[in-house]
Amino acid sequence: MILVDTGLPAEVPDAVPDEKTLIYMGSRIATYVDALAALGYTPDQVTKILITHKHADHTGELRNFPNAVIYASREECKAQELQPYANVVPVDFTDGPYACFEKSQKIAEGVYFIEAKGHTTGNSIVIVEDSGLYYMIHGDVTYTDEALYENRLSIVFEDIAAARQTLDAVRAFTGKFPTVYLSTHTPLGYENLEARQVVDLANPPESKPVGEIEIRKASGRYVCSVCGYVYDPAEHDGTAFEALPDDWKCPRCRQGKDKFNQA
Repeated sequence: MILVDTGLPAEVPDAVPDEKTLIYMGSRIATYVDALAALGYTPDQVTKILITHKHADHTGELRNFPNAVIYASREECKAQELQPYANVVPVDFTDGPYACFEKSQKIAEGVYFIEAKGHTTGNSIVIVEDSGLYYMIHGDVTYTDEALYENRLSIVFEDIAAARQTLDAVRAFTGKFPTVYLSTHTPLGYENLEARQVVDLANPPESKPVGEIEIRKASGRYVCSVCGYVYDPAEHDGTAFEALPDDWKCPRCRQGKDKFNQA
């Protein structure tokens, strides 16, 4: 059994959105492991985990899969989020080009790990071939399907030039091969999978309305919407997040204050 990424650590609080919120992930319905159990799977059944990138919303529950071999690009293996795990295998993408992409690694029959730098310096994509379709599990190459169709970069990237090359390759691939585009930060990702919806760049999908957002009282803590780091004033001599300098950076992923949400 192969997983691609895992969710945020269970202890990370939900964000409390306001008019300044740049990235809102919504309210947690269930923990990652509980959701997996609801589908009939237990953590000890998982044999491989492919990590698209280091951020905690994609690596936060790795700790629950002791029997799994974890695959990540060699660059991402240096990240703090992956340091606790002795079962990480660095991937160097030595199997040559895969369609529109320059570097790849075959993980299993019909399962390919693709180098796709940009969102992070070691970002990767997973492509699964099945019954004539290509399922592209891309992590955060785009946060929304709309960005793919409008040819717009993600709002978070460590290497903007590489991010542009990756998005160009993704769009070229989806134009040549029947691709089911599986985003991790939009309802369209799940709906694409269930419907086996193939990308048609000439016909963008209908955007989903945000809907009702639960308003709750903020705790004073702030959560990085990129990597999941929690800033708690109680752990910083009572210094409120708002009092931090404007040029303060997330200690984990080095993003600015504007990427943090109230919790």
